[in-house]
Amino acid sequence: MAKYDLVATTVEVVGPEPLEWNFVQGPSTIGLVPPTTRAARIDSLKQVSDFAKLLGISQVQTHCGFIPENPADALYSGSVEAIRTVAQHCRGNGQYFLMETGQETPTTMLRVIRDVHMPNLGVGLDTANLILYGKANPVDAVEILGVRSAHAKDGKWPTDPSKLGEEVPIGQGLVDFKKVFTKLRDFGYSGAITIERETSGPQQIEDVKNEKKYLERILDEMPA
Repeated sequence: MAKYDLVATTVEVVGPEPLEWNFVQGPSTIGLVPPTTRAARIDSLKQVSDFAKLLGISQVQTHCGFIPENPADALYSGSVEAIRTVAQHCRGNGQYFLMETGQETPTTMLRVIRDVHMPNLGVGLDTANLILYGKANPVDAVEILGVRSAHAKDGKWPTDPSKLGEEVPIGQGLVDFKKVFTKLRDFGYSGAITIERETSGPQQIEDVKNEKKYLERILDEMPA
């Protein structure tokens, strides 16, 4: 599954299957952490990178998975090496490789960036994922991590230990977009804000239209 933002700055891929977006099967199915799907995911990301190069897209993004908090965990070193492999391929194509926030704490992501040690490895901020996975407040995450792309999405903290928190239309969740946008501006981010609404059909279109207006009002109210 690949998705492209409207200004074509970033391409994202998370497959191939299986993918289970929850706390039970998620750690063994998402991203570059699970050894059983790691090689296939690396290959998929390399192919997407090559395709994105043809389109002039300079960033490739993915969920790297439930990266262990403990760097001594056996899965940690393999995950770091997998991320380095993809980052090296992207660098050869003149691209950044971005890890999308969500399954790991910002501190763990910062550790991975240090340990991978590639100049083109960065962060794609998803404002809601940090809340949906119960990992961090997105405002605080911006202070810890340098951001090269940003998804605007809203949600609530998880209350069932097996399931992610609830994703909701922007403005109905817990993301303080005024503070997020202020932090992004203060830390020099000037890229696109891609609205993400995890539904489909006519309701998704209607939600995105309303969310665009909501975010534009916040931007208009921010001091110059």
